[in-house]
Amino acid sequence: MGSLAYRETAAYQGAVRILQTLQAAEYEAYIVGGAVRDIQMGRTPHDYDIVTSAMPEMVIEVLRSSGFTTTNVVGATFGVVVVSYGEHSYEVATYRSEQYGEDSHRPVSVHYPSTFSEDVRRRDFTINGLALTESGHIRDEVGGLQDIEHRRLCTIGSSQERFQEDALRMFRLCRFAGQLGFSIDPNTWAGIEPNLYRVEGLSLERVRIEVEKMLLSDHVDLGLDALVRSHLNDQYCQQTTGGQSRRIPILPELTHLVDLPQAPEHHLHDGWRHTLAVVREVAPNLVLRWAALLHDVGKGVEGVRGFHKGRITDRNHDRVGAHMARDILTRLGYGKEFVNLVVWLVERHMRFHFYVANASADLHTWMQKEAKGGVFRETKELAIAMDYLQQLGVADVIGSGTKEASPSEMYGQRMVSMAQTMPVHTKDLHYDKGLPSMVQPYVKEVMQTVLQRVQNGEILNTPEALQEAGLSKYRRLKEKE
Repeated sequence: MGSLAYRETAAYQGAVRILQTLQAAEYEAYIVGGAVRDIQMGRTPHDYDIVTSAMPEMVIEVLRSSGFTTTNVVGATFGVVVVSYGEHSYEVATYRSEQYGEDSHRPVSVHYPSTFSEDVRRRDFTINGLALTESGHIRDEVGGLQDIEHRRLCTIGSSQERFQEDALRMFRLCRFAGQLGFSIDPNTWAGIEPNLYRVEGLSLERVRIEVEKMLLSDHVDLGLDALVRSHLNDQYCQQTTGGQSRRIPILPELTHLVDLPQAPEHHLHDGWRHTLAVVREVAPNLVLRWAALLHDVGKGVEGVRGFHKGRITDRNHDRVGAHMARDILTRLGYGKEFVNLVVWLVERHMRFHFYVANASADLHTWMQKEAKGGVFRETKELAIAMDYLQQLGVADVIGSGTKEASPSEMYGQRMVSMAQTMPVHTKDLHYDKGLPSMVQPYVKEVMQTVLQRVQNGEILNTPEALQEAGLSKYRRLKEKE
């Protein structure tokens, strides 16, 4: 077992108190699942799940009588009681087995067996089938410890049966590959293809949550590669609104990137390997990871892929990719501002490379155009977007494997610095608070003129310069009266 630092945390000590209380009432109780896996791997868990032989009603009675706070309503489907102790909450579940029907995620019936051995057999992966006693001993009946040691993901029992029961487990498999950096056991992998049809019964919300966790994982390239090579990305899920369900494609636009040839003078990898490398290089931020995943999605599609003098070209892939990114993120349910920012990054990533390669190009003119483009509401938003763009650009260079990244890093820093001083809105101007009253009733006209002059580089964004320019505009307007 790894570090024992977890034992000092209030979350763990609260879990142990619950175990001890249930055991004192002559019930079995263990910490289970991801927390035990993380402890074995030397990580400190943030939350703890507990399983017990006590029926839900007895869990409530025993724990309440010992001073714990519990939910009044027991999770009827799963036999789960939420217990609070201090600042932490714990899900305490009764041993159970499940039967599944047409629903791709929820069981149609739950039964309460009498032993932990029966309970653990219905769980998904061996690494999540470990139990921890209050004394710190790990109980392993499914080979989870060995699989952690060998860094592999295996279902408990038949993968075909586990995925048939709950189709979301196939996405969780990819997500765990990304989070833990584990390989997927061939027998487990083989259970995906026969159960792909089950994905259509999953809700968009649950699928998107799993995809987001993949995108934010430490080994994001492993998770995404499993998602695409398993063809889970090519499936449909369900979105229900107003009582009506509709089929939503997950991420089929990624499939054509696999083995897609690229110009060898610019790229060492095919389209998909390059995309994975870029996603891996950017920080685990949802905007950046989505932008990296979709930055070249327009490559290779009809009307974009071409050849010039025997060389591969993908002209306008940035613009086409931006349209595709908007369609993808909108159907997956992201908000307008999030979508606009990711789309902006996809559409601008080649412009970044152009300016890096052409030192004489007028960066200020570009920054001025972006400030006036209506995408951003204030300087802070423009600066954040430019920072994202330089991170994406540098990752794109590194992911190509053909160029030195230092010039892009240096240029990106210059670009961000310029964005930080480019006003987008009149509220970004550093004017004296008395200026608006001095130019009444022409406040709007004066401030817009002053903003444009600062954006154009004609005057400085200082109180003195703004007041002089503002009063000058005011006098001209008064003369026209």
